[in-house]
Amino acid sequence: MSQPEQTESPKQQTLNSEHEQLVNPKAVCNVCKRLYRDPKILPCLHTFCSDCIAQLEPFSLSSRSAEKREGDTAERQEHAAVTVTVLCPDCDSEVDLPPSGPAGLSTDHLALDEVFLETLVTDGPLGCDLCGEGGAESRCEVCCFNLCEFCCQAHRRQKRTASHSVQSLQDLKSGGSLSRPVLCGLHPGQELRLFCQPCDLPVCLECAATLHRDHRCCPTQNVINRHGDSIRELVTVRLRPRMERLKDSMLKVEISQEALKERADATVNEVRAFARAYASAVEAHCLSLLHRLEELRVQRRNLLHLQQAQLQQALLDVGGSVEFAERLLSCGSDAEILSAKGVTLRRLTSLAESSYDPPPEAVAPDDGSSISFLSWEPAGEVGGFPVVGVIHAKTVDLSKCTIEGEGLQRGTEGEQGLFVLVCRDSAGEQLARGGEHVLVSIVHKEKKDRTMESTVVDNSDGSYSVSYTPEETGAYSVWVCVKAQHVKRKFRHHVGTFHCCSFCSGGGSKEARCGCAGTMPGGFKGCGHGHKGHPGKPHWSCCSSFVEQSECLPQSVIAAISPRGHLRTVEL
Repeated sequence: MSQPEQTESPKQQTLNSEHEQLVNPKAVCNVCKRLYRDPKILPCLHTFCSDCIAQLEPFSLSSRSAEKREGDTAERQEHAAVTVTVLCPDCDSEVDLPPSGPAGLSTDHLALDEVFLETLVTDGPLGCDLCGEGGAESRCEVCCFNLCEFCCQAHRRQKRTASHSVQSLQDLKSGGSLSRPVLCGLHPGQELRLFCQPCDLPVCLECAATLHRDHRCCPTQNVINRHGDSIRELVTVRLRPRMERLKDSMLKVEISQEALKERADATVNEVRAFARAYASAVEAHCLSLLHRLEELRVQRRNLLHLQQAQLQQALLDVGGSVEFAERLLSCGSDAEILSAKGVTLRRLTSLAESSYDPPPEAVAPDDGSSISFLSWEPAGEVGGFPVVGVIHAKTVDLSKCTIEGEGLQRGTEGEQGLFVLVCRDSAGEQLARGGEHVLVSIVHKEKKDRTMESTVVDNSDGSYSVSYTPEETGAYSVWVCVKAQHVKRKFRHHVGTFHCCSFCSGGGSKEARCGCAGTMPGGFKGCGHGHKGHPGKPHWSCCSSFVEQSECLPQSVIAAISPRGHLRTVEL
């Protein structure tokens, strides 16, 4: 929306500049921010200068058919066929302008009264609107001109303006109110004293005698009550209660907005306080994790330093002794060698038998790979706030690892077999992470060149699933390595007593029974452990009652068990 640009007289510019800071907003146009000039009322009952309305950008243009009246020009008919819609600068409502433009809108005489009253309350003198030289002392209420004393006398002497009402500006200013006559726009100087009921318009005497001579015109004081009452009824009965309801609703909305703002601000403070406390708890947990990590680093560094010192000392001992012995053999004479033989052999023998000599796979077993951070694992509470993230530093203890599953005992040709390696720490607890380097080798016992392909799946929980598919029958050796070291499978301890094989000890009698009332697996065919029993050659095995509580043992192990012995550990 553009501001109206129009040419003003120097006097009007001076007057407007003096009223840029007005205290009465009813005398100022909201578009140009100056005193009203020819104020017009839009259909939404907002008032603006006629020129300001003309400067408003059209919101839409609509064409409508208009009846051609006799005597209408083509330009008027074309103009009447187009309706211009603009947006009110105050309420943003869509309002239609009359075909004649802003001039066809009703004049806001109340706004003119406010403009004049505003000029009266200013401290500066008013200039004469006619000559522009002298100071204004009077005002013609018909012409709406401020007049100096000379122009006022001339105004009264002229025949056309002699009947105009002229009042002193001092009287108007002291009265604080202004009662101006409303003049006819077609007949200057004629006051609108009549009301044409068919046309629903106020008219002057000349209009009633000419344009409205066939219409019923009544004095305004005779119809003002009826028309005023209709306005008053709408205001009092319908709009005023609605306005009160709207005010109450607006007050509720404002109260709700204020309550919402207070609640939101309080919640923001709660969230920020919670965030600060939680951030402090997280920071404390972070420091705790870093402290724990530093302890692990120092602890394991010290172990590595100790191992390094032991290796270095062992290397110095062995290296020095070897160097001495080699130098003795290469440079010494026979007598020198024989004379130093005793002490040299004692030292070399001592080093060879009892010096520090760890196996290569046991050297530097801890490279820090066992230290890991599990970000989403619950870590308890810190300051009442639950936190996550723990440092795991458990290492694999090969002596505690277990291999489980039916696929380790037997397999079927063409069908997939499965067993599980469970990595455990020194306490026997399963590791909660994966990542270990696991190798599995399955080799035919008789055909050493025959190997079976296997697949190792890391379950990321310390367990590793091993699957294979046999393609040839026979016995196979299974080797499982973690970190290039073999995992030795352990059998459970036998808690019972080993008894004589009933079949063999009974001379081949099928009815022979063990003293514990148990029977041998496989019945009279043997003890059921992969070998045939021979009468008269008793050997020791466990009867069925104990087999159900222990692992099935290979023949080589059975033959190696002494009478009434207990099985401790058997390696595959």
